[in-house]
Amino acid sequence: MKEVFEVGLDIIKKIQETQSEKLEQTGHLMAQAFMDGRKFFVSGSGHSHTMAEEMYARAGGLAFVVPILTSELTMTEHPTKSSHIERLSGYAKILVDLYGVSCGDVVLIASNSGRNAYPIELALEAKNRGAHVVAITSMKHTTAQSSRHSCGKNLYQIADIVIDNCGEVGDCALSIDGLDAKLCPTSSMANSFIAQCINVACAKYLIEHNVEVPVFSSLNCDGTEERNDKLFKKYTRMY
Repeated sequence: MKEVFEVGLDIIKKIQETQSEKLEQTGHLMAQAFMDGRKFFVSGSGHSHTMAEEMYARAGGLAFVVPILTSELTMTEHPTKSSHIERLSGYAKILVDLYGVSCGDVVLIASNSGRNAYPIELALEAKNRGAHVVAITSMKHTTAQSSRHSCGKNLYQIADIVIDNCGEVGDCALSIDGLDAKLCPTSSMANSFIAQCINVACAKYLIEHNVEVPVFSSLNCDGTEERNDKLFKKYTRMY
């Protein structure tokens, strides 16, 4: 298993060395949106939907994050349903309308390939409404694949800020003898690390501007429920 640890550490090191400025920039953009009374949305489809879960309603998470999460985008009901849904044009527009994305908001979109209709259309619809768009994608993968959207562009070609998760084409990074397919996808691990970098950058920016930072604490620690309940009532909403 030593090689798995090496893969993980290598990815995190690459992100630190090449993406730190963009991570801080995104955190500042997130904080400014909050200070301006705007919303910060996060979404993804397939395994990338976990980016929204990583940033929403968990210990150490910022209470004002609004996840764009539906069962159609996850893998909870059928392993290939989200793969079909994310290729459909029109679905993202429905969600943008339902969630009320508008001018000055920030929409963070995680998509390893950045080629499917859902993340591309989500970015286009958000920008059409005056929102800022941040993409998390694998630049190696997305530049090697053609778009599946009618606009002919991949996600990175639309977003205002592009964060490279530093993954390989096909996501998997580890080859072993006797197996013709690679193992060890890195995008989920990278996304979790990226999410926490953005959260910390956002919190520091808010503190520097004398703004109270609304942070959830673990519900499995005594004495936290009252604090969290207040945050849930004040900040969390579906649309």
